[in-house]
Amino acid sequence: MGELDALRVREEVLQAMYWIRSEGFGDAPGIGELARFLAVPKETLTVYLERFVAEGYLERVGDGFSLTELGAELGKRTFAEEFAGLTGQAHGECDDDCWCHESPEEAARCLEERTHTHAH
Repeated sequence: MGELDALRVREEVLQAMYWIRSEGFGDAPGIGELARFLAVPKETLTVYLERFVAEGYLERVGDGFSLTELGAELGKRTFAEEFAGLTGQAHGECDDDCWCHESPEEAARCLEERTHTHAH
């Protein structure tokens, strides 16, 4: 496993897990669920997930994996950067002067707050 591949897979895994958690689909998806979501063979993904546990981005929870604080922060930031163009203003949402445009982290926080507001 090359370092560039590991970084790419780490970003994809953490973004996916951040999204899954944010949407209320679970806090500790299993390898099978993650493999289907990311379209990666389970055997391939297992090696990466174990590495991310060792590096402190994930932790094992039963048969699944959960984001650590470090993993959640990185997942949130990379998610915001990846989808920055899609998280702009919509009807009834923030405008160009909104604080969320200050950085990808603020955009993620704004999106998270709006997601939790609509979910409750």
